[in-house]
Amino acid sequence: MFPAIKPQVALAIGLAALVTYALRLGGLLLASRFPRAGRFRKGMDVLPGALLFSLVLPSIVTEGAWGVVAGGLTALTVLRTRNPLLAMLVGMLVIFTVRKLGR
Repeated sequence: MFPAIKPQVALAIGLAALVTYALRLGGLLLASRFPRAGRFRKGMDVLPGALLFSLVLPSIVTEGAWGVVAGGLTALTVLRTRNPLLAMLVGMLVIFTVRKLGR
């Protein structure tokens, strides 16, 4: 009924899990050594937003003007409502509508 799992696959999954756990644990242990104030702390506080922006920006550029509109409406929605889920839905709805209408 279920296919047998090859030992190499099980080993790869186990090693990936071990590496993931080690990276998370290392991050937690390292984070306790970081300064809790100053420029470094301010930089760490804005890091999640910067990473998200770096992931989203290529999609905005790919979509062209409508991508900029969707990104702007997403930003406006999150600033007004403080609801990231609603903001993402607004941006996706704009792109979905534009694609369905054929640009």
